[in-house]
Amino acid sequence: MPRPVLLIAGGSRGIGAATAKLAGARGYDVAVNYKTNSNAAAAVVKAVEKGGGKAVAIRGDMALENDIERVFDTATDTFGSLTHFVHSSGIIGEASRLDDASAKTIREVLDVDTFGALLCLRTCMRRMSTRHGGKGGAVVMLSSMAAPLGGANECVWYAAAKAGVDSMVIGASREVAKEGVRINAVTPGVIDTDIQPPGRVERLTPMLPMGRAGQADEVAEAVLFLLSDAASYINGANLRVSGAR
Repeated sequence: MPRPVLLIAGGSRGIGAATAKLAGARGYDVAVNYKTNSNAAAAVVKAVEKGGGKAVAIRGDMALENDIERVFDTATDTFGSLTHFVHSSGIIGEASRLDDASAKTIREVLDVDTFGALLCLRTCMRRMSTRHGGKGGAVVMLSSMAAPLGGANECVWYAAAKAGVDSMVIGASREVAKEGVRINAVTPGVIDTDIQPPGRVERLTPMLPMGRAGQADEVAEAVLFLLSDAASYINGANLRVSGAR
C-alpha cells in the first residue's frame, strides 16, 4: 500500500516542523517547504528520516504563485501525488497598534497569510479534487486565535489575515465536499514557538486559563487527527487548540 504524501508549507520551524516530525513517525512521506532557513529544514528532514520516514526539503516563497506551483510539483515528482497538505506558512510583523503600522508590514503579512494561503488552497483543489482528475485528499490550514480576538495593540492585520483563512476553509470545503477533499482549520492559541516576540509568552502566561502556553507538539496532534481517516466526516471545521482561551 502506498504511503500517504504530505506537503507542509512552512514546515521548517514551529508547528510546521512538529507536524512534519509527527507525520513522518506515523507513516507519511513528508515534503518540508521553507523560505530561507535551509538549516532548519534540513534538521526537520533528518529528524523524520531518523524516525524511519522519508522527507525532502523544498525551498519556495509561499506568497508567490510560481513558487507555490514549483513546490507542489517538486513534492509530487519526489513522492508521487499529494494526498495531504498543511498550510503553516505565516508571519506576524512587528507588533504595534494598527495606526502605527506601516503599509509594508500589513502588505507582507496579508501576502503570506491570506493571499498565499488562498493560492495554496486553490492548488490543492486543482490537484486533489476528483473534478480535476485527482484522487481526493485532506487539507489543514493553520489559523490563529488572533482572528476571533482581534489582535488589538499587537497585530490587527495578522488577525484579519487569519480571519480570511477561517472564511476560505468554510467556502472551499463546501465546494469540494463531494469531490473527495476535506478542508479543515486548526486555530492555535498562545503556543511557545519562535514566532512569538521575545517575552510575549511569559507576559501572557498568567492570563491564560490553563496557566501555561501550548506546545507545538500539541497542535501537531490536532493537525494529524484532522488529516487522518479518523476524521473522515469532519469537513469545514475549525478546531481550537487554545487551552480554553
